[in-house]
Amino acid sequence: MDMLADAPLFAVVPAADLERAKAFYRDTLGLTLAEEAEHEVTFECGGTRFGMYETPYGGQAGHTLASWKVASLDAEMKELRDRGVTFEDYDLPGLKTVDGVAEAEGMRAAWFKDSEGNVLCVTERTEG
Repeated sequence: MDMLADAPLFAVVPAADLERAKAFYRDTLGLTLAEEAEHEVTFECGGTRFGMYETPYGGQAGHTLASWKVASLDAEMKELRDRGVTFEDYDLPGLKTVDGVAEAEGMRAAWFKDSEGNVLCVTERTEG
C-alpha cells in the first residue's frame, strides 16, 4: 500500500506578511483566492490549489518554491511585467539569463520574487 502515492500533494508557501502576500498573489498574479482563514489562505490556479501561511521565515529560501508551466513564456512575462513584476537576472555557472530568460535544452524559464522574497518561476517547454 502506497499511502502517500495515492494522496494529493498540497504545497504551501511561507509569507512574512500574509495580507501583503495575499494581495500580491490575487491582484498582481491574478490568482483565485479559494479559501481564507485567520493565518492561512488557499489559492487556485490551473486546476490545482496551494496554501500560504504566515511565518517569520517567509522569503528566506534562496531557491525556487513554485513554478508555473505556461504555453508562451514571452506572453506571460509581458503580462506580469505590465502588472509590475520584475524578473531576476542570473549569471551563474550553468544558469545565465538574457532579459530575464534562461534557455536550456527543451525549455525556457524566467524567475521573479513575490512580495515576500520567495523565488517563483514561469517555464515553457520548447520541445516535445
